[in-house]
Amino acid sequence: MSFAWWTILDTHGKLLSVKNPAVLQFLTQPLRLSQTAAQLHERIQSSSMDAKLEALKDLANSSRDVTFAQEFINLDGISLLTQMVESGTDFGDLLSFTLTAFVELMDHGIVSWDTFSVAFIKKIAGYVNKSAMDTAVLQRSLAILESMVLNSQDLYQKVAQEITIGQLIPHLQGTDQDIQTYTIAVINALFLKAPEDKRQVGYTPSYTRTHSHTHPHIHTRTPINDEMAHQLYVLQVLTFNLLEDRMMTKMDPQDQAQRDIIFELRRIAFDVECEPNNSGSIEKRKSMYTRDYKKLGFINHVNPAMDFTQIPPGMLALDNMLYFARHHQDAYIRIVLENSSREDKHECPFGRSSIELTKMLCETLKVGELPSENCHDFHPMFFTHDRSFEEFFCICIQLLNKTWKEMRATSEDFNKVMQVVRDQIMRALTQKPNSLDQLKSRLQNLSYTEILKIRQSERMNQEDFQSRPILELREKIQPEIMELIKQQRLNRLCDGTCFRKISSRRRQDKFWYCRLSPNHKVLHYGDLEESPLGEVSHDLLQEKLPVADIKAVVTGKDCPHMKEKGALKQNKEVLELAFSVLYESDEYLNFIAPDKHEYCVWTDGLNALLGKEMTSDFTKSDMDTLLSMEMKLRLLDLENIQIPEAPPPIPKEPSNYDFVYDCN
Repeated sequence: MSFAWWTILDTHGKLLSVKNPAVLQFLTQPLRLSQTAAQLHERIQSSSMDAKLEALKDLANSSRDVTFAQEFINLDGISLLTQMVESGTDFGDLLSFTLTAFVELMDHGIVSWDTFSVAFIKKIAGYVNKSAMDTAVLQRSLAILESMVLNSQDLYQKVAQEITIGQLIPHLQGTDQDIQTYTIAVINALFLKAPEDKRQVGYTPSYTRTHSHTHPHIHTRTPINDEMAHQLYVLQVLTFNLLEDRMMTKMDPQDQAQRDIIFELRRIAFDVECEPNNSGSIEKRKSMYTRDYKKLGFINHVNPAMDFTQIPPGMLALDNMLYFARHHQDAYIRIVLENSSREDKHECPFGRSSIELTKMLCETLKVGELPSENCHDFHPMFFTHDRSFEEFFCICIQLLNKTWKEMRATSEDFNKVMQVVRDQIMRALTQKPNSLDQLKSRLQNLSYTEILKIRQSERMNQEDFQSRPILELREKIQPEIMELIKQQRLNRLCDGTCFRKISSRRRQDKFWYCRLSPNHKVLHYGDLEESPLGEVSHDLLQEKLPVADIKAVVTGKDCPHMKEKGALKQNKEVLELAFSVLYESDEYLNFIAPDKHEYCVWTDGLNALLGKEMTSDFTKSDMDTLLSMEMKLRLLDLENIQIPEAPPPIPKEPSNYDFVYDCN
């Protein structure tokens, strides 16, 4: 085999032998890049506009390569580009590609940002401040300003003198999302680099008890002019700085202005007049306030101000509640009165819900976090309203109340409801609605039932349950899981449960206990004077019912003790927990489970004893959970391996079996 040998000199003048031309090409590439850089450096100074434009296009593309960028910068290329910008002779595509090449070269971090003149900064800022400017030029100018501010404290001072918030706002009112994104980036950069005293701008609502529509006003803790303060207020959702300020502000229970906000919420909800100080005793007024604050859903009924001392969400939650009460008064009153008329267990507390929802929205929109260069989430709907965050809250608090009713939730289900609402909001935001009305429409289509369907569908798609091998494995595993659930139910029946004893006339504080024998052949039961702390021995249970004598298990309205006249007939909660065991000739053993969990355990266990199918929601949930876990464990070793749809072919039978080991 013959080789082609190439002889070249290294950097020290020594001879090198290279047998692979590809290696030679690699070694000579820096030389070619150096020549290309020199050629482009010369071409962009051409007097011909067409030749200059083509050279700038090539420069913009080549500048992405760090090796070329180094060669071009060594030729003082950055200074040449800045002089071209400062001269102001280029415009349109010429200027656009000049700025593009500049941005690409500076992104490599080879040249310090502190080297640029005030004239160059003024020129770039001028492109941003112009009302009508080429989109590409504007976009790159904004990118340059952001980098200047973030990379140099000295340049921040110079840029801040040339650019104001008011000059940036018009760029947010257009329809170009790239321009809007770059504008927000500049605003965030200015806030991040601003001294602490200049960053602390917030708003404190000012309310009177007679003028219910007093508008919140801006106040500043530093000498910032009113125009800038107002513009910052308009941009509160876009920059999140004001929201963060309110989110991290605790409510002072002694602050009368803040307490007036809570009084205002009470006044709007219940249409009460402000009682004079001498009307009724102090205890009577305290009792009345406590009653109303409980209806409003505050955790602390005596002093609701304590609910807002936790940060986050701090005072931001109270601001949202008041905005909802004033700007969506009918919806606010409906939610408060609707929930205050329910049983305490089924009430959706408006106060607690608002606080937790505000905290969730801040987490979802990353309020209080520093801007991330890796995050590209953009929500056009926040540009459609001056108070878009508050409006967003108003939509979500109504969604929460709707979902609560759809889930038939109780106070114990509060966290579950919040998880579903978070899922609904995240899925709606993923679709990037263009307006708040569009968001509302999409949330209406994401009901609790629809969320369950989506989750089930995603679970099946994620685990590839549709492929034939997986379906066959699932069918094979399912009987094993069902047998496991059956044994768990029977073991729980063997442990026994204490049931309430309720007569047809009135509820009595008496109990009775029932448990299954270890051999699963007999139900032992008997009365108790009080609820036991642990299991009750078989010896203390005098009554027995052989399992072989049980004919059927009935539930709900079919139970004999639910057909009797009395208060129980109208108690829906008791009706859902009732079941009976039929034995001998129309004899019944009647049960009322202490909760839904025990109801499912006993009805499943009794059906299992009779050889019938276990159909409770609890069994379905256990089946889904255990089956999913078992499938994942069995498929763990096959991760990232493509599972074939059909089994592999069986190989042909060998011509002989001489390879088989003879055990004899």
